[in-house]
Amino acid sequence: MAGNSESISKTLLVAFLVCVVCGVVVATAAVSLRPVQEQNKLNDKRTNILQAAGLYKAGVPVDEQFKSIERKFVEIDTGKYVQEPESYDQRKAAKDPKQSVRLPGDEDIAGIKTQAKVAEVYLAYDDQGKLSRIILPVHGYGLWSTMYGFLALQADANTIAGFGFYEQGETPGLGGEVDNPKWKAQWPGKKLEDDQGDVEIQVVKHGTGSPSKADYTIDGLAGATLTTKGVSNLVRFWVGEDGFGPYLERMRSGAADSAEAQASSKPATSDKGEA
Repeated sequence: MAGNSESISKTLLVAFLVCVVCGVVVATAAVSLRPVQEQNKLNDKRTNILQAAGLYKAGVPVDEQFKSIERKFVEIDTGKYVQEPESYDQRKAAKDPKQSVRLPGDEDIAGIKTQAKVAEVYLAYDDQGKLSRIILPVHGYGLWSTMYGFLALQADANTIAGFGFYEQGETPGLGGEVDNPKWKAQWPGKKLEDDQGDVEIQVVKHGTGSPSKADYTIDGLAGATLTTKGVSNLVRFWVGEDGFGPYLERMRSGAADSAEAQASSKPATSDKGEA
């Protein structure tokens, strides 16, 4: 019996030591790989921004392409640039009561419940240093999920340059077709507002668009009525007065490019995993 007990003890000791060694190896690997993971996450975000803006070039390093893009922070209520640390995370801020506001039901057409007080924007410049794109992070609820994406505008702050989601959980083959390049190809050239300044952009039920509203209408996804409605609502929310509306108005009037605004903004440089 004593021999058996000793054998069992040795087996348990060996098993324990193996677990300790494996734990140390896994922990070491996790720590050593974290910078790589963070860089991959950052590059993925930057790639999605470039793709939404129609600026992505396959085969060219993402960090090189992103040198022409500036990250700024905008106060939602006023549309003015504000200062935030480069580590600022808009999605986390939206969940922090101190950094967000709860939206009344009648205003929350995007179904997001809470909204960060400060939002990110990305400004892309051409080779001559002129503004070419305004890229806005947008999100809202579809049928099954909160969809996250980027809406890119031309320098006039009214003409859409591109649109795409980087995170969504809609039904594959139906609502999931928001990722279909053919569907996304409808967006460039569409207008947000009419000549009176009213938000007209909308995604309508498949095949029901009015020719008179063609400049402001996206044909929805066949068989995905609720996802179509969700996309329409989230876009209208974020370009409206409760979203980036005040900021876009300042961009159209030139107020956002004033010396005071530039002085209060911060360039898009970060080593902390942010775009």
